[in-house]
Amino acid sequence: MAEARNPLLAGIAGRCPNCGEGRLFEGFLTVAPRCEACGFDLARADSGDGPAVFVILIAGFLVAFAALFTEVALSPPVWVHLVLWLPGTLVLVLALLRPMKGAMLAAQFMNKASEARHD
Repeated sequence: MAEARNPLLAGIAGRCPNCGEGRLFEGFLTVAPRCEACGFDLARADSGDGPAVFVILIAGFLVAFAALFTEVALSPPVWVHLVLWLPGTLVLVLALLRPMKGAMLAAQFMNKASEARHD
């Protein structure tokens, strides 16, 4: 069982933060119950709404800035904005969501958040 050099980079890559080898996700965003390589219990981790919030903030800033810059520089018709920024937002959100969730789960692993007591 090899120790991951950086759990955060492993999480961003969709790998187990414990060993860096096994897959972190079963589906697009479904966390695997156990690491296939080291057997680490991944089911204890719960990222909640954190990844979605960060993705909304990041994608919202990038798309709003790009749309505003395009409007000021080129003044295109409204339909051009719709054609550019609606699909662009969707692609950006889908591209960021999985790595952000992996990073949040890895951060929980690094800080041993699943060992917190609830009493």
